[in-house]
Amino acid sequence: MKTTENDGDVIGFLNCVENKRRADDARRVMAIMERLSGLPPRMWGDSIIGFGSYRYKRKDGSAHSFMLTGLSPRKAALTIYIMPGFSAYGDLLAQLGPHRHSSSCLYLTRLDKVNTDVLEDLIRRSLADMRRLYPDAQG
Repeated sequence: MKTTENDGDVIGFLNCVENKRRADDARRVMAIMERLSGLPPRMWGDSIIGFGSYRYKRKDGSAHSFMLTGLSPRKAALTIYIMPGFSAYGDLLAQLGPHRHSSSCLYLTRLDKVNTDVLEDLIRRSLADMRRLYPDAQG
C-alpha cells in the first residue's frame, strides 16, 4: 500500500494548496478532527492528513495500517475519510447539507454550505465505531 503514515509537514502541505478556500476548509476540519480524536495530524502519503491508525488484514493475509479518520483538500472537493463507511450514518447524512460520498469518502465542495455540527457528530461517531471495531487502534 503506497498511502502510509510519514513525517511530512502538515502545515507546509496545507500552505501549498492552491485553492485558498479549500485550504481554509481543510484547516477547520483538521482542527475538529484533532479535538475529537485527541491526536495530532500526520501526513499519510503526500496528500492526506490523517489521525490515529489501525491494523487490518487483507484477504491474502497481508497486514496493513491505515488512519482512523482523515482529510485531503483535493482539487474538486474536500475529501473526508469516514473509515467505517456510511451505512450507519444515514440520519446524519440527511442533515449534513450538500455533499457526495463513496464507500469511505465524503466529498464537500464548500464547508460553509454544510452543517458543521452534524459533520462533527459524523466524525465523532465514526471514530467511536473504528475504536470499537479495532480495539488495538492507535488513538
